[in-house]
Order: sequence, then structure tokens, then C-alpha cells
Amino acid sequence: MRRIEVGDAAGLADALVRNRAHMAHVEPWRSEVFYTEAGQAARIEALLAEYAAGRQASYVLVEAGSGAPVGTINLGSIVLGPLRSGGIGYWVDRAWHGRGLATAAVEEVCRIARDEIGLHRVEAGTLVDNLASQRVLAKAGFERYGLAPRYLHINGAWRDHILFQRILHDDAPL
Repeated sequence: MRRIEVGDAAGLADALVRNRAHMAHVEPWRSEVFYTEAGQAARIEALLAEYAAGRQASYVLVEAGSGAPVGTINLGSIVLGPLRSGGIGYWVDRAWHGRGLATAAVEEVCRIARDEIGLHRVEAGTLVDNLASQRVLAKAGFERYGLAPRYLHINGAWRDHILFQRILHDDAPL
């Protein structure tokens, strides 16, 4: 796992195209441009601008040998002050499922959120039927804290999400 770069655009576009049908049931509608190198480059540039503003930290999960992207994880909606919170979202290439990659990435982003950014908590949401993602979050120390009815527009409809959080520490904000 490393910080995302504009040079990842082609590899991410390839991985997203390869996983498009598999992820359709958990993803919002995306334009055709999203699945192109140019679309990914524009998206990454926007993510890097958000990083520079302190609102987002995005990472690419890469294959050890080739360095090819096999997923991403984002820590977004970063709020400091007395809240000190952020939300995570991630996806892993279907060929890499079941190897602990998502859990390891979630755990590392939580470490970064706590040790480098100084967040108190991190949250995530999953579709009610996304049991695999719920297992990832449970293994990474997240606890369920609620249900958000009609939370996100996914695969053509407003879908309920289960909300999870992980308290990273109880120190006072700096």
C-alpha cells in the first residue's frame, strides 16, 4: 500500500474495468469516462488536491512483484477540531479476495489516521448484504453503531447501510 499517484491511472482503469461487473452491486453509477485512464487521472488529481487541503488521504493497493494496482483505500471527510474523525472506503480486485488484503489496508489506514493525522475515530458503511466487507471491518476492530436508511444511491436505488466505527484513542485533541 502506498499513496496514490497520477501514474496509477492506467493500472487503476484496467483493474476497474476488470472488476466492473463484479462490483456493480456495491458501487454507485459511474460514467464511462470513470473507467478510462483519463478519467482516473482526473479523479486522482482531485484526490491529491483534497489531500493537500487536509480533507482526504488516498492509497493504492499494489501487487508486490509488478506494482500493479489491485485496489484502493480512501480516508475521506477528514474533520479535525473536537470531532477528529474520517470515513474510509475501499475495494479490492476480485482476484485478490480472501487474502486479508482489505483487512490489512483498513488496519494500516487506521494507524495512519491515529498516528499521523491525529484522528479520534474512523467510520465506514456497508450495504446491509455486504457480509464480506462487514467481516473485514470486524476483523479490523470496527463495531456496528447504526443503520442509515436509504443512505447511498447504489446500483440504481437508494440503499440502506450499516454504519461502523473504530475508536482509535481517547486522548484530548491537540
